[in-house]
Amino acid sequence: MIERYTLPEMGRIFSDAHKYEVWCRVEVEVLAAHAAAGTVPADVVEPVRNAPPPTAQAVDEIEKTTQHDVIAFLSAWADNTTPREAAAYVHFGMTSSDLLDTALAVVLTEATDEILGKLDALIAILRDHGLEYADAIKVGRTHGIHAEPDTWGHRVADIAFALARSRDRLRRAREAVGVVAISGAVGTYSNIDPDIERQVAERLGLSASPVSTQVIIRDGISEWVNALAIVATVLETFALEVRHGQRTEVRELQEPFGKGQKGSSAMPHKKNPIISERLAGLARLVRGYMTPVMEGIPLWHERDISHSSVERIALPDAAIAVDYMLHIATRLASGLIVNRDRMIANLESSGGLIYTSAVLLELVEAGMSREDAYALVQGAAMETWNSGTPFRETLRDAAKTAGQQIDEDRLDAVCDPQRYVERLAPVFERLRGLS
Repeated sequence: MIERYTLPEMGRIFSDAHKYEVWCRVEVEVLAAHAAAGTVPADVVEPVRNAPPPTAQAVDEIEKTTQHDVIAFLSAWADNTTPREAAAYVHFGMTSSDLLDTALAVVLTEATDEILGKLDALIAILRDHGLEYADAIKVGRTHGIHAEPDTWGHRVADIAFALARSRDRLRRAREAVGVVAISGAVGTYSNIDPDIERQVAERLGLSASPVSTQVIIRDGISEWVNALAIVATVLETFALEVRHGQRTEVRELQEPFGKGQKGSSAMPHKKNPIISERLAGLARLVRGYMTPVMEGIPLWHERDISHSSVERIALPDAAIAVDYMLHIATRLASGLIVNRDRMIANLESSGGLIYTSAVLLELVEAGMSREDAYALVQGAAMETWNSGTPFRETLRDAAKTAGQQIDEDRLDAVCDPQRYVERLAPVFERLRGLS
């Protein structure tokens, strides 16, 4: 991921320096378990533990010859070990994927914890925002067309709960990727005791894979990327709502616009929804990683490395992008400007057409057939669309022509937008308990 979208902590987690720190940690845990079992001399553990991780430059230089990153790492680390002979027992009984997959599990769980922390914070902000605007009456839209009254808090509640479900998926995906395998070539434990794997998993705070070949099958990693993609797409849902609400014709919402900020190089009046548009673009990127990562599930026999090149790019990029998206979505939610007056103006702009559904049901309850009531209401509504005459007036005229009596008091009751707020009370009770 380019530096522009990489936050410091997530950048550190996926840095080469941290990768080699984790590789060293895994190798030391394996070596310590071997020493405790008497497989290797006990006095080799501390020299290896005290050897500083190799630099990325040192590993890269050796890899130019070996064309194998794990061997290059082991050689560069051995150069840092005193006495060097202690390094002879490093990687004992292991194959490359034992190190790579186990270290990847550590890194992915660290990255997940960073993202989960940001998700918790954003969900809390959206919960409070939704409750604040529980009574902010606005027009609901279907197909982009005015439908019935709604509230802005209701829409926010929907997104908050979707993000909470997305968080639950990511928590489950953390378990799916938090799996280690220390089982040797082909995964048969031919040169390493299964108890070593169990001990290492326990010391790393992870779980041991119930079975592996030479690699851990990539269903768990695919689940993790898919979970990130869902988080990204729910964030895009929030962004899309803001983008629509900030349109000049709508003007119900507006992104925070700081002092000195510029909207356009050519048009000084512009305030553009740039945060929301950035969220939409990055969501596309994260979704794009789902297929190539899933294609790493079927590999040739016990192992090939066609998944490796994909994961080196896709996994850091997906995590870094979602981490950044949560960062800017939090800024968006915290500073979002809600224009209640404009919401009311838009609500009233159709002359009362937003109440046709309620009026239809009222006429049915008053004794009309649904077919006749629908025809009456639709006819009045089309007249309002075409002439701009308020719906209440066209409805009275249509009812008079049809020989029907309209109960004005009942009409007042069903055309009161406040009743929509009252009906949503259970939603906001549930939202209040969201954490």
